[in-house]
Amino acid sequence: MASKNIFFDSIPSSIRKPGRYMEFNTSLAVRTLPANKQRMLIVAQRLAAGTVAALVPTTVFSDADAALYFGAGSMAHLMVRAAIKANPYLDLTVCALDDGAGAAATSTITIANAATAAGSLKLYIGNRYVEIAIANQDAAATVATALNAEIGKYPDFPVTAGVVGAVVTLTARNKGTIANQIDVSAEVTAKGTTATVVAMAGGTVDPTLATALAKVVPEQYHIIATPYNAQADLITLRDHLALVSGPMEQRPGVGVYAIDTALATATTLATAVDSGRIVGAYLRGTKSPSYEISAAYAAVLASEEDPARPLNTLELTGIAAPPVEQRLSRTEQESCLANGVAPLEVGPGERVQIVRAITTYLHNVAGSSDISLLDVTTIRTLDYVRKACIERIALRFPRTKLSVKTPPRVRVELLDVLQKLEQLEIVEAVADNAAGLIVERDDQDPNRVNAKIPTDVVNGLHVFAGRIDLLL
Repeated sequence: MASKNIFFDSIPSSIRKPGRYMEFNTSLAVRTLPANKQRMLIVAQRLAAGTVAALVPTTVFSDADAALYFGAGSMAHLMVRAAIKANPYLDLTVCALDDGAGAAATSTITIANAATAAGSLKLYIGNRYVEIAIANQDAAATVATALNAEIGKYPDFPVTAGVVGAVVTLTARNKGTIANQIDVSAEVTAKGTTATVVAMAGGTVDPTLATALAKVVPEQYHIIATPYNAQADLITLRDHLALVSGPMEQRPGVGVYAIDTALATATTLATAVDSGRIVGAYLRGTKSPSYEISAAYAAVLASEEDPARPLNTLELTGIAAPPVEQRLSRTEQESCLANGVAPLEVGPGERVQIVRAITTYLHNVAGSSDISLLDVTTIRTLDYVRKACIERIALRFPRTKLSVKTPPRVRVELLDVLQKLEQLEIVEAVADNAAGLIVERDDQDPNRVNAKIPTDVVNGLHVFAGRIDLLL
C-alpha cells in the first residue's frame, strides 16, 4: 500500500529495478523566523554633474559615493549624508530625480558699513556655517568679497554664491520649493559692520515624485524617505505605499517626511495625509533642512529590525538642536501626538531624539477616530507577521496536493509561527486566541485554502503612571 504521509519529488513510484534510492527534502529544514533586515530608499534631486542618470535606483554606501553619483551638494547627496550619519550600516538605495521646470531659491546677505573694530562674520547655511575674519576698517564690499570666497571653498553646500558690491547672493543648487526651507542666518562680532539676511525664497516647481516611485514598484523598500512635504506629494506617497503594501503586491513599507513650520500647519498636513504607513517628523526652529531630518529619521527607523520595539529616545545624529525658545513644550508635544505628528525633542547633550514614532493615521474609512495604527510599530509588526506566515507556507507546501488533510497541516505551521513570534515578544496571547486560528478550504475555488490568523501585537511601553502614598 502506498504511504499516505510520505511524498517524493524525485523518486517515482513506478520504479521496478531493485536498489536503494534516497532524495533530499529541505522543505522542513527551516524552523526559525525570517530575518527582518530593512532596506531604505531615498528619493531626491540630483545635479547635472552626477554620474548616475535620473530614475536609476542605485545602491549607495558612502557620502563620497553620493557626491559622485548625484553631484556634490545636491539634495540627494545631502540626504544620503544625513542618513549615513544617523545609521552608518544602512542598506540604502537612491532613486534620483532631475530638477523640475521651476526656479531655484535665492537668499541675499547685504553687508553694510566699514568695521570700526576687528571681529568675525559667521554665516549659517542650514546646519553648517562658514566664518571669516574682519579687520578694523574693512569696507563692506571687502567683507562681502571675502565671504563669497569662503563659501566657494565648500562644493558640498546646498547653495552656490556670487557677489556684487557688498551683496552676496546664495542660489540653491537644486530648483524647486524645498530649498525655500534652508535656513540662512548671520552673526557679526566686528563693531560697525552689519549683515542683513533675506531668507531663501523664490524656489518653484518640484519634480514629480510619482515618476521615481513608479520606477521602484517592483522592489521592496521598507523605509522611504521623501524630501517633499507638500500635501500632493504625500498623497502620492500614500497611494504608492498602499499599492506595494497591499495583499496582492506584498512588498510593504513606510514613508517618512519632515516639517519645520508652525504647529498648526503640521497638524493640518497630517490630518490630510491620514496614513498608517507615513510618519511626519516635526522639529520646529532647527537649522537642519527638512529633507535631512527626513533622511535621518528614516535611517533610524531602518536601524531597528525588531518591528515591535518602540523608537522612543533614539537619536537623530547630525540634526541640529533648535534654540531653547523654539523647542516644543509638553503641551505642544501632546498636541502633536493627538494629531498625527511625530514630534522630536532635544535630550541630554543637545541631542535631537524621537519622542514617539506615530503615524499620520487618525481616522478610519468611516471618518471615526481610530488608534489602531497610531504607532508605526503596529503596521511594521503586522508586515513582519505576514512575512513570517507567507515564508513558512512557501517552505512547507511548495508542491502540495489539497485534500482534507491539508488545512490541518497548514494550521499547525501557522500556529508554530505565531508561537515563535510570541517567544520574541512580537505577538502575545497566542494560546488564548488559538481557537480563532481557522484554516479551511475555499467554497468557490477547489485549489484554494483560506486562513484567519488572530494577531495580538505586542504594544510599546510608552506611559508609566504611579502614585506615591505619603506615610508619616
